[in-house]
Amino acid sequence: MTSNKVWFITGAGRGMGVEFAKAALAAGHSVVATGRSIDTVRKAVGAHDELLVVKLDITDPASAKDAVEAAMKRFGRIDVLVNNAGNFYAGFFEELSQEQVERQVRTNLFGPMNVTRAVLPVMRKQRSGHVVTLSSMAGLVGQAFCSAYAASKFGVEGWMESIRFEIEPFGIRTTIVEPGFFRTDLLEAASTIWAELSIDDYAERTAQTRPAWQAMSGRQSNDPAKLAKALVKLVDSGQPPLRWVAGADALPTAEQKVRDLLAQIDAHRDLSASLTYDDVLPAKA
Repeated sequence: MTSNKVWFITGAGRGMGVEFAKAALAAGHSVVATGRSIDTVRKAVGAHDELLVVKLDITDPASAKDAVEAAMKRFGRIDVLVNNAGNFYAGFFEELSQEQVERQVRTNLFGPMNVTRAVLPVMRKQRSGHVVTLSSMAGLVGQAFCSAYAASKFGVEGWMESIRFEIEPFGIRTTIVEPGFFRTDLLEAASTIWAELSIDDYAERTAQTRPAWQAMSGRQSNDPAKLAKALVKLVDSGQPPLRWVAGADALPTAEQKVRDLLAQIDAHRDLSASLTYDDVLPAKA
């Protein structure tokens, strides 16, 4: 048995967020389940003595602060933050409006930042805590039709990798979760927003690509309930990973990215090493 922790989960009204909340409760933890609609979260997660449902719009810093205050009033601490809430703006870059790209980054990058900024003072005071943020394979590997989404998730990767060094001295751990394709509602109308512009040069590919993405909804190979249980196990292990590549389909994608990066470094190693000033001694091997 693990000691009780207080989990603060964003986007707990649907998808992975619901499974994270249920898995943490099943493991004996207390949960603050948040979402834009309290009724939606309550209906999705169900009743539990150790559950607090709180309204939260992650794009609003004041809403994040209020949600954290509600969590503290009920439980007195926050041990695990799961930045899960997000959405997907799908389409070729030129067909996504500037406003759509900004909304994508505001939700998927600035949203987790808002919530984390509200939670960190609590964790610093405790001198303990764990910040878990959901990235994606799109945070490691770019893909056509995902430019805005990948930009937001690449941003999550860099932000989380950097704050690790800032908050570890306070006893706060970090984990980036990089899922493959899981059978959630990310590709459903509630979570996917399609490009609002139309450019003739992209018309044929758009007509082919959009139905292909839509056809994947509900047919993804990975189980979000298993992901949630595994995440709880990793958090409770005492040695959580800095990065977790989640899903059988994600493993070869991540491994190929590493191989490609190493090959690109080696391809121009001599040229890269030649760019120092002439009076700088070469680095020793």
